[in-house]
Amino acid sequence: MPIRGLYVVTDVTLRPARSHVDIVRAALAGGARVIQLRDKSASLSSVVDQGREIRSLTRAAGAMFIVNDRCDLTLACDADGVHLGPDDLPPGEARHLLGAERIVGISVNSVEEAHVAQRAGADYLGVGAIFGTTTKSYAGTAIGLDRLREIKAATSLPVVAIGGITVTNIRSVAQSGADAAAVVSAVVCADDMEAATRALVAKFMR
Repeated sequence: MPIRGLYVVTDVTLRPARSHVDIVRAALAGGARVIQLRDKSASLSSVVDQGREIRSLTRAAGAMFIVNDRCDLTLACDADGVHLGPDDLPPGEARHLLGAERIVGISVNSVEEAHVAQRAGADYLGVGAIFGTTTKSYAGTAIGLDRLREIKAATSLPVVAIGGITVTNIRSVAQSGADAAAVVSAVVCADDMEAATRALVAKFMR
């Protein structure tokens, strides 16, 4: 199953009345092809049931299920893989824990980091922040579309663009070569999450 299309990342802090499952149901109904469960503060016991329901929903929809940071949650939910940032478990350790069949995605923001991640065994690269973002205070300065194109040209891995992507700029991300576009607030904060997802999917298609 390829990493391609709209990649929706959950965040229950942005709209606390919405659960991870609420977000995922709407995103899948709107055509999202990849879901990432991101919850940096919840205990494993408090989020694992939602993760298992998300696994069931994504499997039924034929979508990919990735867990942010946490190999324990990845295994507990039988997710397809994990996404790692620079301060997370080293990719080799994650691979040792998860085995060869699961996906390991790695965040990068330069060609050099992309090469390191590919050598470390990444299955895909998360590239950004493309336009900057308010959902991750540690995401750093926006790197822009030119850098996205450079990284895409420098690697054979699928590239997922993230950071400040909205319905007004997602087409430029697709035109710059991204295989997938990851969004958080563009879906999670929308009044109608399914409709917002559908609009993003339509703009990203290329």
